[in-house]
Amino acid sequence: MREFAIWAPRARKMALGMNGDALPMRGPDELGWWRLEVDEAGAGAEYGFFIDDDEKVYPDPRSQWQPHGVHGLSRIYNHNAFEWSDAGFQAPPLASGVVYELHVGNFTGAGTLDAAIEKLDYLADLGVTHVELMPLASFAGKHGWGYDGVALYAVHEPYGGPDALKRFVHAAHSKGLAVLLDVVYNHFGPVGNYTGKFGPYLVDAHHTPWGGAVNLEDAGSHEVRRFLCDNARMWLTDFHVDGLRIDAVHAFVDRSAIHFLEQLAVEVETLEAVVGRRLTLIAESDLNDPRVVTPRAAGGFGIDAQWSDDFHHALFTALTGEKQGYYADFGALGQLAKAIENVFVYDGDYSRYRKRIHGRPVGGLSRHCFLGYIQNHDQVGNRAVGDRIGQIAGLARAKMAAAMVLTSPFIPLIFQGEEWAASSPFQYFADHEPEMAQMVSAGRKREFEAFGWKADAIPDPEDPATFLRSKLNWDEAGQAEHTEMLAWYRELIRLRRTTPSLNDGEPGHTRVSYDEGQKWLRMERGRATVMLNLGANEHRFRVGEGDKVGLASRAGIAVKEGVVSLPADTVAIVARGR
Repeated sequence: MREFAIWAPRARKMALGMNGDALPMRGPDELGWWRLEVDEAGAGAEYGFFIDDDEKVYPDPRSQWQPHGVHGLSRIYNHNAFEWSDAGFQAPPLASGVVYELHVGNFTGAGTLDAAIEKLDYLADLGVTHVELMPLASFAGKHGWGYDGVALYAVHEPYGGPDALKRFVHAAHSKGLAVLLDVVYNHFGPVGNYTGKFGPYLVDAHHTPWGGAVNLEDAGSHEVRRFLCDNARMWLTDFHVDGLRIDAVHAFVDRSAIHFLEQLAVEVETLEAVVGRRLTLIAESDLNDPRVVTPRAAGGFGIDAQWSDDFHHALFTALTGEKQGYYADFGALGQLAKAIENVFVYDGDYSRYRKRIHGRPVGGLSRHCFLGYIQNHDQVGNRAVGDRIGQIAGLARAKMAAAMVLTSPFIPLIFQGEEWAASSPFQYFADHEPEMAQMVSAGRKREFEAFGWKADAIPDPEDPATFLRSKLNWDEAGQAEHTEMLAWYRELIRLRRTTPSLNDGEPGHTRVSYDEGQKWLRMERGRATVMLNLGANEHRFRVGEGDKVGLASRAGIAVKEGVVSLPADTVAIVARGR
C-alpha cells in the first residue's frame, strides 16, 4: 500500500488521477494536506491530481520523475533500486578545493549525465576536487540553462533522469570527486509551474527579476519552506550529492525570526551528522553581506561559502577596461587589491551603479568562505555574445587571470572549457513554447540594444543553433594554444596544492601592493609572491636572496641578481628561498 499526500490548502476537493480513474482524497487537514492510500501503486506507476472541478490532471509538485516533461503525469520512482557502493566516500574539504562548474547539456556533444561521466577522469587529472552541476530540476523544453525549473524534485529527463544522476554521482565518488548541485529556490520558471494551483508557493507582494517571489514569510510559508528544505535533503541523501549551490539568495524576501538560509543550514548540519558525510552549502549573493557566511553562533546564517563577485569584477575590469553595466563601479588596480585583501570592494561605500551605499566589511571571516573566479555561467553567458576572457582580453591576459584566481586566498572556481581557452561561447539559450519564446527573444534583443548592440548581432536564445554553438569542442584541448593554456592550468593547480601558503585563507595573511599609473600589482602569500604586470612597459620587481621563479606565463622569466623583470602582460609566481 502506498500513501499519496499533497499540500493543497486552496482546493475544495482533490482526487488522485491514476489508470484513468479519479480517486477522491481525504482532506484537507488543519495544515491543508490531502491523503489517499492506494493498494497497487508500485514503482513506475504514473499519476497526477485533479483539483476541484478542473478536468486537467496536474503533476505532483514533489514529483521525483517527469518522464513526459513538466506538463505530463508524474511517475513513482524507487530510490532503493539503485545499488550504491560509495559508503566510505568523504568530500574533500572545500577549503582545499578547486571547483569546476559545468552545464550538462553542452559539456559534451551528447549533453547527458552519462556522457559527462566519461570526462570525470579528465577532471580528476586536472586537479579538480568538486564538480558543480548547473541546475538539473526539470524545466519546460529540451535545453536551457536550468534556472527556470518548475519540477524541483525531478531530474530533467533529457539529461537522463534520476538514474543518470545517481550514476554520475556514484562515478564521481569512485574517482575522489565531490558533486555540488545548483538549486534555485527564489523563483519558479514561467512555463509549467502548477504549484499555484495547489497552494501559496508564490506571493504577490514581492517579485524577482525572473518572476514571482517564493513565499518565505506569509501565510502558508511554513509548508513552502518545508518543500524547499525537503528538496535539499533529497539531493543530499537520496542522490548522495555532497553540497548545494543556492542561486541568487539576494532575491529571497524573508523577514522571519529565523531566516530561510539559517533554517536550511541547521537542517543540513543535522543531516550531515546523520549520514556521516561532509555536506556543503554555497550561496550566490550580491548583497556584500557577510552575515550569509557568518556562523550562526555569531549571529549569521551559517552558510559555508558564497560566490564573491567583487573579486571577479575588479579583476575583469583591470584586464579588459570594460565599464558597461555593473563594471562602471570598477576598473582601478586599488580595487583589485582591496578585493584580494578584504573580499568586498564595496563594504559600506557608495556605488555609482546602484546609486546607494552598498555592503559591509567581512571582518575576521576566513577567505575560504568565498569563491573566486574570472569566468562562470553568469559572467560569460550574460554577455551579449557569450564571449570568454581569452576572446575579450587575449590569451596572455587570460593566463594572468587564471594565475590570480588560482593563487588568491579564495576557493577557486573554473568554468567549463576555461582551462583550455575554449573558443566556443557560452550563450544564453532556451527552448520555450512559441509565445514565451517570442517574448524571451525580444527581451534579450532589447536588453543589449540598450548597450549599443545591433539586433542582428545578438544571438537568438530560442534558435537551436545558439545552444549548439555553446557546446564544448573537446578536440581543441589538444591543439596549439589550447594545449598551452591547459598545461598552464595544470601547473597552477599543482602549485596551489603543493604550496601551503597558497591554501591559507586567514584574514590579514595576504598583502597586496600596486602602482595605479604603471599598472603593476604584487600579492604576498606567505612564501609565495605573485607579480602581475598590466602596464605597457617592462617592470622590475625586487625579490629576496635565494628566491626563485616557480611559474611564469612566459618563458625566460627568472630571478637575476635579486630582480624579476616582467614584460608587459605577464605574471610570475616566485617562491621564497629563505
